[in-house]
Amino acid sequence: MTDDTFPLGDRSVRRIGFGAMQLAGPGAFGPPRDHATALDVLRKAVELGVNHIDTAQYYGPDVVNGLIREALRPYPDDLVLVSKVGTVRDDSGRWLPALAPEQLRAGVLDNLRSLGVDRLDAVNLRLMDDGSDFDAQLDAMIAIRDEGLIAGIGLSNVSRQQLVHAVQRTEIVCVQNPLNLLARESLPLLRECQELGIAFVPFFPLGSAFAGADGLLTHPDLIAVAERLEALPSQVALAWLLELGPHVLLIPGTSALGHLIDNMTARRVRLDDETRKILDTITD
Repeated sequence: MTDDTFPLGDRSVRRIGFGAMQLAGPGAFGPPRDHATALDVLRKAVELGVNHIDTAQYYGPDVVNGLIREALRPYPDDLVLVSKVGTVRDDSGRWLPALAPEQLRAGVLDNLRSLGVDRLDAVNLRLMDDGSDFDAQLDAMIAIRDEGLIAGIGLSNVSRQQLVHAVQRTEIVCVQNPLNLLARESLPLLRECQELGIAFVPFFPLGSAFAGADGLLTHPDLIAVAERLEALPSQVALAWLLELGPHVLLIPGTSALGHLIDNMTARRVRLDDETRKILDTITD
């Protein structure tokens, strides 16, 4: 492990990866706007050193996994593919819970099929507030892992209490929760993960992918800091996340080659004490 990498289960990944959700159509539903460009983005990401791609069979559905398979298979030996289960889409694109044990197993099998692999490096159990049985879901994920279909179990959209309970039941290799400069509710969970040696993967690191211009990248304080550092607001926002701990793994997503390159070079941004003080007090 180096300063630029952190373990994700039994694999070591670079701290800036790629979130593939935005390669699908609007709302992560339907085909991409430009099929060829989507393939180019995936190939360029790997060329730039990405070895951690976050995806889901229900992005599309099947669209994003199909793009990954078309662009990158046969997969590089060091590429870590992480997916998630717990949700399905209906014909209109609505996100519906699919957390029964048999649905979780079906979700893993759908991911294996659509990606063209025999085993996934990790799969996140994405929780929804539907009153379902968390222990039964953990039992199902443990059985799927023990069968050899996945190498590690992750959790997404999880509370600190649920994480503490889960690690008493089994090994958890990563946690995915929303976190960015304006949405900091998951900071206690991030610190808990650091104490436990678990990778923390912020989603929506640059603001919600579904809210449009939600104010983060246009915040005047962030813009002022970025101008002083001769960087982009997105790069500063990602650099702030990277500094929260060595266990933070970023998966910024984009469907544009230019934005991909911008995101990948965020690790070059260095924040000084004055910058950190300003960023730590940003509010909406």
